[in-house]
Amino acid sequence: MSEEAGAGSTDGRARPVRPRAERARQVADVLRQRITAGAFADGVLPDERTLGRSFDATRNVVREALGLLRDEGLITRRRGIGTLVTAPKYGHGLHRLTGLAETLTEYGTLTNEVRAARVVAHAPQVVTERLALPVGGPAVYVERLRRLDGSPLSLDTTWLAPDIGQPLLDCDLAGRDVFDLIEETTGSRLGEAEVTVHAVTAEPDTARLLGIAEGAPLFAIDRLTTLADGRPVDAETLRVRADRLALRARLHRDGADGS
Repeated sequence: MSEEAGAGSTDGRARPVRPRAERARQVADVLRQRITAGAFADGVLPDERTLGRSFDATRNVVREALGLLRDEGLITRRRGIGTLVTAPKYGHGLHRLTGLAETLTEYGTLTNEVRAARVVAHAPQVVTERLALPVGGPAVYVERLRRLDGSPLSLDTTWLAPDIGQPLLDCDLAGRDVFDLIEETTGSRLGEAEVTVHAVTAEPDTARLLGIAEGAPLFAIDRLTTLADGRPVDAETLRVRADRLALRARLHRDGADGS
């Protein structure tokens, strides 16, 4: 029988029998949410005893939960100091069509290293299909390494329709968001985007660029963006460090009023 099985709740009623690993996972989930929401402004978590009272859990459960978060790279534990948040997770909303730079500028200084910006004479077929371009025709390719306050955050690869992308090659791709530049150079508003998020691991080249271990978790955010008239103009993939970004959205249920 696990340690949790025989424990009682604070009101004297028997607590449901749950393995310690399950309780630890549940505690870790709540702590992760609180850390992401910025609940610990000074970057220091309460001690194990205090956390145990908050969650009505034993110290062993709390210790195991903190171990899970440490393995994720979200916290570190230092003797004589306590449990510290190693790096904040920045929120990126999925409910509005915004570039990553637009979202993250409030958190610090965002810089872009332009690793590639060129016209590709014969774009891959999957790209021309997504952008509704002639098969075997050209497209503009842009690759940028993003850093937030000097620390690598994401590797972004973007394919653009040639008439949309070529004017951007003369623009400040290191200092401006691609979405802003598209609207500025075309005089047209962007309309909507289809977004798919995958959980992937870092292969050697991406791991090297992002300063993380090979096999570390990443978000791969695939986004196809259109102009207001529905024309697809921007197909991109953002490989983002999962230890530094949280994806957020505010969703509304159809018929929430009971209809």
